[in-house]
Amino acid sequence: MFPGGKIDPRKLQRLMREMQEAMEQEEVKVERVVMELKDGSRLVFERPQVVRMRLMGQEFYQVAGKARREEPEESKEEPPFTEEDVKLVAERAGVSEEEARRALEETGGDLAEAIMRLQED
Repeated sequence: MFPGGKIDPRKLQRLMREMQEAMEQEEVKVERVVMELKDGSRLVFERPQVVRMRLMGQEFYQVAGKARREEPEESKEEPPFTEEDVKLVAERAGVSEEEARRALEETGGDLAEAIMRLQED
């Protein structure tokens, strides 16, 4: 607040002008802005308006536009073994491919461990 509780319009205008002069603004040409949220989802802005501002050594970005929310994709990990591995384990341990696949899943794809476990049973 200004002294005496009154705002001098001329002083206020001068102060605002000084702040604008001290702040650098620049439009940034972007195609897309993606914000990754803590819950794994994303906010995607297509062709947003982005302004970069610098004030007192700090850099700020203002993003304006319509965002769409993308939910996290479920992980579709490949198993750590191939069908050839399944056939090899089944043949060496003398079990079905289904049993060999299950043993490979339990051992994280370790062929030797899977064969040894199946032979113990």
